[in-house]
Amino acid sequence: MSGLAARERTRSVRVGEIYIGGGAPVAVQSMTSTPTSDAEKTLAQVRSLAKAGCDLVRVSLPDRGSLEAFERICTESPVPIVADIHFDYRLAIAAAHAGAAKLRINPGNIGSWERVDAVVDAAASAGAAIRIGVNAGSLDASIAEHPDLSLPEKLVASALSFIEHIEGRGFYDLILSAKTHSVASTIETYRILSHELPHIPLHLGVTEAGGIQQGTIKSSMALGSLLLEGIGDTLRVSLTADPIEEVPVAWGILAASGVRRRSPEMISCPTCARCKVDMIPIAHEVEQRLKTVDKPISVAVMGCAVNGPGEASDADVGVACGSGQALLFRQGQVIRKVDEAQIVDALMEEIEDL
Repeated sequence: MSGLAARERTRSVRVGEIYIGGGAPVAVQSMTSTPTSDAEKTLAQVRSLAKAGCDLVRVSLPDRGSLEAFERICTESPVPIVADIHFDYRLAIAAAHAGAAKLRINPGNIGSWERVDAVVDAAASAGAAIRIGVNAGSLDASIAEHPDLSLPEKLVASALSFIEHIEGRGFYDLILSAKTHSVASTIETYRILSHELPHIPLHLGVTEAGGIQQGTIKSSMALGSLLLEGIGDTLRVSLTADPIEEVPVAWGILAASGVRRRSPEMISCPTCARCKVDMIPIAHEVEQRLKTVDKPISVAVMGCAVNGPGEASDADVGVACGSGQALLFRQGQVIRKVDEAQIVDALMEEIEDL
């Protein structure tokens, strides 16, 4: 089965005004870091995340004192809000009635099956989806202490039991995640889940991935590998940083995987002794100016005739630099020559015309 077919075979789940699974575009999400009780600050962060490219945003609901603010956040948010719930199943019920488009519950700490059933009933009544979020650090003791299972097998066992129970109650608006900080374990776990539960949309992520550099590397390796195999219907890049930093990394992974793109991709060479212009500042300026461009195009900035336009012939537009000048090209076809001082402006003018 092709990668695309694997993604298309998952069930389509409605989350607010968007759909996850069933071949829908892979959704990008992040999570607020502001106090939920401060509706103004949280809404400001939600709006910033939405503007940056989030399709939905998760908000922690830590206590009943945050419920009034949470309801306002759900009402005024420009994107669907996911309620992040741990320990207290009553908060999940309250979140569903407050307008959450999806409830994220953790099998390792939500409590008895009776409590799970109460959450499911509330979600069904409110029209909210549920994400079963299994975490390596909070597995049920009966599974975590099992000596004969690997970590991926433990995560899968927990996920399977919850999916089977909830579907047995006739509730099907389910999304599943099974996260660990290990790249290898993440890949193996999601491969098994995709095989064992091919109809369930999967939320990808490497939990506790670290700061911007380490977290980006680990997330790119794990999520990129899975996306290339056709696995994953929504994702979050978890970084120990301002959540705004997560969004471009997520989109970068999607774009590099060829799954989804919303902004330009820049193709540029590392330069060498053949380069006869000051290439690095040119590439940096193009990269900065492309941040304001909302087109899913490829833009090449190449240092010499060896690697451009030939090696970048599939770019939508680009430049191949020479001695004090550059060739401006589209789809590998040279349009004209431009002086070195005009390279960036000429390139941006061509991009505007695309």
